[in-house]
Amino acid sequence: MSSPFRRLDESDARCIEIQVDGRSVRAREGESVAAALLAAGLRDFRTTPISGAPRAPYCMMGVCFECLVEINGVPNRQSCRIPVEKGMQIRRQHGTGQDYR
Repeated sequence: MSSPFRRLDESDARCIEIQVDGRSVRAREGESVAAALLAAGLRDFRTTPISGAPRAPYCMMGVCFECLVEINGVPNRQSCRIPVEKGMQIRRQHGTGQDYR
């Protein structure tokens, strides 16, 4: 999947595999979940509870809560504040975190 986001440093950093919505995604060790998802071409991370409008990271520092995802079975995690880990299971979140895509 092509992404308008790219990493500033394209060096050979150590890569790991994470699972996003059931598919394998390569991420760089030490980067945030949000950065890994954006680099993989994902544009929407969650939907709003009322209208179902798609939302994406905005501040990338934990203030706005637009980047909420389910990580390893726990909903409402701020993806911009959590570093990726090998084998991490991530699901984009629908609404309040009770119903998923």
